[in-house]
Amino acid sequence: MKTKFCSGETDPSPLGLLLGCSSGGGGGVLPAAGQPPSPLAHADPERKDPIAAGRGGGATTPPSALLLPPPEEEPSLDPRTRRKAYLWCKEFLPGAWRGLREEQLRVNPIRGGLSNMLFQCSLPDTIETVADEPRKVLLRLYGAILQMRSCNKGESVQSQKENDLQSRKLSTEELSLPDISAEIAEKMARFHGMKMPFNKEPKWLFGTMEKYLNQVLRIKFTRESRTRKLNKLLSYNLPQEMKNLRAMLQATSSPVVFCHNDCQEGNVLLLEGRENSENQKLMLIDFEYSSYNYRGFDIGNHFCEWMYDYTYEKYPFFKASVHKYPSKKQQLHFISSYLSAFHDGFENLSNEEKSKLEEEVLIEVNRFALASHFFWGLWSIIQAKISSIEFGYLEYALSRFDAYFDQKRKLKV
Repeated sequence: MKTKFCSGETDPSPLGLLLGCSSGGGGGVLPAAGQPPSPLAHADPERKDPIAAGRGGGATTPPSALLLPPPEEEPSLDPRTRRKAYLWCKEFLPGAWRGLREEQLRVNPIRGGLSNMLFQCSLPDTIETVADEPRKVLLRLYGAILQMRSCNKGESVQSQKENDLQSRKLSTEELSLPDISAEIAEKMARFHGMKMPFNKEPKWLFGTMEKYLNQVLRIKFTRESRTRKLNKLLSYNLPQEMKNLRAMLQATSSPVVFCHNDCQEGNVLLLEGRENSENQKLMLIDFEYSSYNYRGFDIGNHFCEWMYDYTYEKYPFFKASVHKYPSKKQQLHFISSYLSAFHDGFENLSNEEKSKLEEEVLIEVNRFALASHFFWGLWSIIQAKISSIEFGYLEYALSRFDAYFDQKRKLKV
């Protein structure tokens, strides 16, 4: 069972909020992810690994579940709800949405949504689009869901979804199998090639980390054992460390693509009946953290997850094995498979040109692996304060920062 869950309110990605879109005046559904996947992206916000979003492969026809009834006429919405909807749309949608005033936004509840927490947000007819941005989006606000759902309910829904898909999650050990690794690389490359109607500025990573850090610096514990662990984490001078990390990564070339941002073993399904296939036996799921971000983070974050087993049944309910971080040979195997799927003409390059490109990506992803440790380290400190789930969050944070400094020493940065 995956135990690295989140029971408190966090900042989801735009994909976690904006479930569907349409351009012009017609209706449409925004693909959740994949190649392309089922369009419906039901996320359970109480968990770091939410409910599966869809099945990959082939062109999709919107299921009947997506034939939503027309929105109600706009009632008097709670001002806080309306404000939240406005800020999310303005931040994550491009073009005309960026200059939209709050009073111009049209927000309508969708009948049949989960306790009216699904809304249609749209531009007024008087505002023209700038480019190809959508005129309407479906928006799910997570805060209210967090107050209503229990983790157990989320787990049962997750289990039902996986049964429907006739699949199982990968284990940590399976990430290192060459055929599995190569297909994950190919799936990630195709994910990165998607064009999504969101703001493409890569501000999710450090924007979220800054929010997390500000929360961490205000946290206080009453139990002495927790205070000791928090003080050790704070002794790392996290604000200065994050400043140094940002400077290094800004100097590191990495394309901005649509990233999964949480490609760990629990978010990769092995499809039943395809276990012995050479390829197309895997499916990426759970897109709660997906956003435009640096490619290096997505790959580096995946490499970091090779080290962590969340099925450990005793406290702290995870096991860290730093030596399981992929070797250079394993990394190059993944990178070569990734570039073959992502980079047009990669197969036509000379061996020397391929090697040069692979080495460049190798440096890129190992630097961004530092950001993965920092990100989830901060996240885990916050969970230690707000989560009711039995998990060693402070121990996990300490483990991630230990790995961060170990990686930093190896990179000599």
